[in-house]
Amino acid sequence: MGDRKAQEHLYYSYYGYTMSIALRFSSSREMAEEIVNDSFLKVFSKIENHDTDKSFKAWLRRIVVNTAIDNNRKNLRNFDTVELIEERHDSIDDTIDFPKAEEIIALLQNLSPMYRMVFNLYIMEGYSHDEIAKELNISVNTSRSNLSRAKERLIELVNKHRVYAKS
Repeated sequence: MGDRKAQEHLYYSYYGYTMSIALRFSSSREMAEEIVNDSFLKVFSKIENHDTDKSFKAWLRRIVVNTAIDNNRKNLRNFDTVELIEERHDSIDDTIDFPKAEEIIALLQNLSPMYRMVFNLYIMEGYSHDEIAKELNISVNTSRSNLSRAKERLIELVNKHRVYAKS
């Protein structure tokens, strides 16, 4: 552990960035804060491992994503990896405005932990299904299925959000 003032400066400089990543992987702001704090503890203890020839932000992002995976891996043991879809909705009507970024994050937080994790890793972080399967200890087919169901569930949530926003 190094200089506390430097650590504090680093924390506050990158807090918003790391929180934006953590929120996508979390079901609540409290969980996201836990991921952020755990990530910074790792950063502070491993800062000497950062290759200064490479982007600090990319290194930090990888730590936050890996911390979110670890955090969710612990929590996923309490959930089934299969969620039944109660009803299917038609495709999104493109004549209606999409929700704002904050609303999308809130909608992502309504996904089951496994769907949220697979969706974020595949769509937002660019992981392959092979990489996701390895990280989460699931099959490639389960990763694909969970991504598909996550997308269906998000469409359902966006449509419900639109109905609610109209009223």
